[in-house]
Amino acid sequence: MNDSTPRTVQSVLVWGTRCLSEAGIEGGARDARLLMAHALDVDPSRITLVAPDPLPDEKAKAFEAMIARRVAREPVSHILGRRNFYGRDFVVTPDVLDPRPETEILISETLKRPFFSVLDMGVGSGAILLTLLAEQPLAKGQGSDLSAQALAVARANADHLGVAKRARFVQSDWFEAIEGRFDLIVSNPPYIALSEMPALSPELAHEPRMALTDEADGLEAYRIITAGAAAKLTPRGRIFLEIGPTQGEAVAGMLLTHGFKAVRVVSDLDGRDRVVCGVATSSISSD
Repeated sequence: MNDSTPRTVQSVLVWGTRCLSEAGIEGGARDARLLMAHALDVDPSRITLVAPDPLPDEKAKAFEAMIARRVAREPVSHILGRRNFYGRDFVVTPDVLDPRPETEILISETLKRPFFSVLDMGVGSGAILLTLLAEQPLAKGQGSDLSAQALAVARANADHLGVAKRARFVQSDWFEAIEGRFDLIVSNPPYIALSEMPALSPELAHEPRMALTDEADGLEAYRIITAGAAAKLTPRGRIFLEIGPTQGEAVAGMLLTHGFKAVRVVSDLDGRDRVVCGVATSSISSD
């Protein structure tokens, strides 16, 4: 930023918004406000109130550095180190998938019926598991992930949200190290096909590849989960799987093949297929 530019919050914010817009970033004004709020350590809703105030040099430099990172297409959540999901802040690092607003559809559907035990496969930041535990105070849960780094982030979020005593984390390749049965299985597995990866937004290059793609057709994780889920669910236990918008029919078919009932596909707010769910029969044999 040119040193001759007046250093008010508003003028520097305008500069940052212009930088993001010129970089082709959609929602640049929103991102700039979030970054400025972070630099000032104030709630984003207060930016308008402080807009005329002088901006100290150290705050301006911090904001400019964050704008440079965003121009390089680093996600805002990584710059801030957190992401709001279902009304709660979660620590986010490059070791975990950035929680998406559309995943809240899975939360809302899951909470329509009570449960007392839940398994989240591919737990990542813990956004799904820990939100469910926070919303269902009598429930206990287990989160599994192949990444030790992701599990460390999930544990930190469990501590922050005050649900650590009800959450257990295990490093596991899907069902490999999972013991016991659960009322509920949830997962947002890697569902992007290898052929689709080159067309993704540059921001996704900052997220763990193993959380995005199976390096195949995008359905490998669903084949494993649907084949093994019934043996890990209590009778009439439920399963909820987030999917890509073209995968509803295929994943629903897998659940039906493996004996699940009441299988259905739930759309997100944009009308795209987002979650596939089903109910285990009461006739599943024990391990």
